[in-house]
Amino acid sequence: MTEENKKKPNPIDIHVGSRIRLRRNMLGMSQEKLGENLGITFQQIQKYEKGTNRVGASRLQAIASILSVPVAFFFEDAPGQETGAGNRGFAEDPSMAFAIEFCGSPEGLQLNRAFVKIPDVKVRRRIIDLVKSLSPDEAE
Repeated sequence: MTEENKKKPNPIDIHVGSRIRLRRNMLGMSQEKLGENLGITFQQIQKYEKGTNRVGASRLQAIASILSVPVAFFFEDAPGQETGAGNRGFAEDPSMAFAIEFCGSPEGLQLNRAFVKIPDVKVRRRIIDLVKSLSPDEAE
């Protein structure tokens, strides 16, 4: 391994880190809280999320357990993966990538957190109808 490769994070490590960050944010969990659950510092979580430090297998399993996702979640849509239907396993439909990206955005996180707190199913349905009526290109 050359000196310049040691300084540049591996694309898979960056992807896994971004998926850790996405799921942690979806749950409204801080880096500190995740670190406490793992017995490490929030700075170490930052390094994992940036891809600066590689996450070991046992640590990734622990993170998956804490974040309530299968380990495979962290590798979905990873760079260099085959996209054939036979290799997809439990991965999301590629056409849903925009939804995953939105859920990781500040607006998406706020909207999701507020929406799931609405106890009345009818009210949630009316909110969905409202949002659809405001969107310029209703798909359904």
